[in-house]
Amino acid sequence: MDKHNKLVRDKIPEIIESSGRKAVYHVLSEEEYLTALEKKLQEEVEEYQEDKSLEEMADVLEVLYAICEARGYTKKELDAKRREKFIERGGFGRKLFLEYSSI
Repeated sequence: MDKHNKLVRDKIPEIIESSGRKAVYHVLSEEEYLTALEKKLQEEVEEYQEDKSLEEMADVLEVLYAICEARGYTKKELDAKRREKFIERGGFGRKLFLEYSSI
């Protein structure tokens, strides 16, 4: 028996059961879901930090989209806010590292 005790993608139980194993799971409450998403985001960021792959970047983005929707926003609103901040403050393309500021 493999214990997981974590939020998984929707099709994971089906994938497990199609391999002849049994998947035991339950549906989280909204509060539990948000907590699990926050934990999942940390997990996915750590996996990206180890691997740096496009696949891990996609996992981080998928969790961010889920958090966005769970908090009542749409992906479109998230992207609009990202663009707004880009226009106001810029992106990271210039690779600037601020050492300090003074009066």
